[in-house]
Amino acid sequence: MKKPALLFDLNGTMIDDMQYHISAWHSLSNSLGANISIERMTAECYGKGEELLERIFPGRFPEEEKKTMILEKETAYQTVFRPHLKLINGLPEFLEKAHNQGLKMAIGSAAIMYNIDFVLDGLNIGHYIDAVVSADDVEISKPAPETFLKCAELLGEDPANCIVFEDSPKGVESAANAGMQCVVLTTMHSEEEFNSYRNIICIVKDYTDPRLKALF
Repeated sequence: MKKPALLFDLNGTMIDDMQYHISAWHSLSNSLGANISIERMTAECYGKGEELLERIFPGRFPEEEKKTMILEKETAYQTVFRPHLKLINGLPEFLEKAHNQGLKMAIGSAAIMYNIDFVLDGLNIGHYIDAVVSADDVEISKPAPETFLKCAELLGEDPANCIVFEDSPKGVESAANAGMQCVVLTTMHSEEEFNSYRNIICIVKDYTDPRLKALF
């Protein structure tokens, strides 16, 4: 059998940091007068930052102003999260094993490169990753399929031979739209929230789950 290519979402999938992103977005949004709950903010935390801001403040900010606001938010997030920066349990060993067996790996994230580099450089894992697709590389972010399809293209792989690792329903939907199977991590969402998706191989807590051995 052909070895699969592994496509990783970043936030909540490689590092457990989504609560820090939600908190940073919540603070920024309410400082701008949104007056929204943390529950609403949690639901809105998907896709590109520009898309998120447009959902909360439709038509209010020009694109260049959004980019400035996003960078300020990401800087605040990194400052708070940096002491907690580490890979999800079992992922260091998982990456090493996949690398040693010659599996191609990519990151497909709605994060900007500023945040992706924060993880790759901060944890010294860039040598495992063969391609990166960031928010800046796509027109429409997840749940559209463009992010993961571009990963497959950069790796020279058929989408059907790619396995996506995701932590959110929108991410799983993106994988499904790209014709890819998916492994789900329950860092932010319960198993029940993924009941409607038919492209899921398994749902795991972290990368120590023995079912992941079948991927190699």
